[in-house]
Amino acid sequence: MAEYATPDPEWVPIAATLPPQFDRNIEPAVLQEEWITVTQPFLAQVNKPLLPDDSKYRVEDHQVPVEGGEIPVRVVIPNSGDAAATYPLIVWMHGGGWALGDIHQDDFLLRILSFELQATIVNVGYRPAPQYPFPTGLNDSYAAVKWAASNADKLSASVSKGFIVGGQSAGGNFSAVIAHRAHADPFFQDKPLTGQHLSVPATLRYEAYPEKYKSELRSWEDNKDAHVLNAESMRYFFKHYQAPADDPEMSPALYPSHAGLPPAHFQVCGLDPLRDEGLLYERLLREADTPTRLDVYPGVPHAFQIAAPQIALASKFRNDTFSGFRWLLAGDHCV
Repeated sequence: MAEYATPDPEWVPIAATLPPQFDRNIEPAVLQEEWITVTQPFLAQVNKPLLPDDSKYRVEDHQVPVEGGEIPVRVVIPNSGDAAATYPLIVWMHGGGWALGDIHQDDFLLRILSFELQATIVNVGYRPAPQYPFPTGLNDSYAAVKWAASNADKLSASVSKGFIVGGQSAGGNFSAVIAHRAHADPFFQDKPLTGQHLSVPATLRYEAYPEKYKSELRSWEDNKDAHVLNAESMRYFFKHYQAPADDPEMSPALYPSHAGLPPAHFQVCGLDPLRDEGLLYERLLREADTPTRLDVYPGVPHAFQIAAPQIALASKFRNDTFSGFRWLLAGDHCV
């Protein structure tokens, strides 16, 4: 994938200001505090000027029962002026290496997305690793998807208009696994998922690469020293998530079949260690007759749109997020 590896000219001067390596000795609690106090306010600052007027949507906070407790979910519902209106349902899982972030991370982005798509969005506050290792966050997210489906009428939603799971990075990993779980779960027989948004997803741990795919899975080595996310930082997150590498619920590319899954929108970055597994997973779904849309961002790393929201590819990434969801909602399965 040499065409994806040449650094984007706008990214080069930004990369020069960033540390290339990840401090693997830092405690997750310290990293989480830094994430919440530095990264999340920056994301809010980027998105706040783009927020629609408060009158265009409403926000509800709920608690969802899960095994061993409750988790928060934040629901954004459009206000079209018609009290009886119903909207497509999207359930969103945030990124952060299964260990970082909370429902505040993508709050403003999801308010914008809800208004632009005219969709109800459920933002899941799953419990993070390492305090809650695999599969707790995944199970929390799955419980939230079921809760959203069961309460759709109370959330001004109709799954017949669209029922999508989505997220970035770890959230994309959860979404891919949830799509497989839901396909096999009788609970979803009369309310099937209609789409999955897989943004820079983790789909296949490097320790579990099947021999037949190793020749095309080069990004782990090629981008081992990448900015933002590199091989060392991924090992750090894998260590604290504690998921077996060869478990399909960690590495969904290893499911024996991908038949019957809902359409999938992929976003993949050229300088991301996860690049080639994302490309492979898109191909595996396509070969199983799942409709896919693939957007690739050459020459930029994982989560570049957070580090460099001002560059042209970041604008494209954002626009593709919106248009990708529209593509998922425009399928024949959504009415």
